[in-house]
Amino acid sequence: MRLSGRGIRCVRGGREVFSGLDFAVSAGEALAVTGPNGSGKTSLLRLIVGLLTAAGGSIDLEGGEAELTLSEQAHYLGHRDALKPALSVLENLSFWRGFLGGEPFDADKSLAAVGLDHATHLPAAYLSAGQRRRLSIARLLAVRRPVWLLDEPANALDTAGQTLFVALMGDHLARGGLIIAATHAPLGVQAQELRLGGVP
Repeated sequence: MRLSGRGIRCVRGGREVFSGLDFAVSAGEALAVTGPNGSGKTSLLRLIVGLLTAAGGSIDLEGGEAELTLSEQAHYLGHRDALKPALSVLENLSFWRGFLGGEPFDADKSLAAVGLDHATHLPAAYLSAGQRRRLSIARLLAVRRPVWLLDEPANALDTAGQTLFVALMGDHLARGGLIIAATHAPLGVQAQELRLGGVP
């Protein structure tokens, strides 16, 4: 599997954020997208997953499931955690599994993997910022998809949470998945780097 972009141009609010951008990442590899605030890191991830439309260039996934789109084979973990506060930890995870589709899953196993097995029935409104991030990460495990697009993935995680997530990323890569992460901090796994320029 290989995910690549060629000559990508991004325009937001009438301003060109970047142009002529090329990248390529294959199964088992990670790409760390770095650069100052406003350089287009989040925009690139949103272009890849189809939440934004590129003003030019192309993005292609080779070797994936032919009948599925790129967005159907990717997880996008934004810098904000998409949770429903009134729903419990388990209900939030079950909602995402149902929304994203996929095979039946062991919720307890997914929550245990991120250290939230003790909080299964706790409303998400009562979770700390780090726990909310862990619950968002559990979504990556509940529905297996080969492409992980991560926006500041270690945001709000304590040292133990960061160590846990590095191990989960390593396991994903070992299974043949690929990762593109927008980050200001070291990713924790071996990664190529794509640095975007700053705002003039």
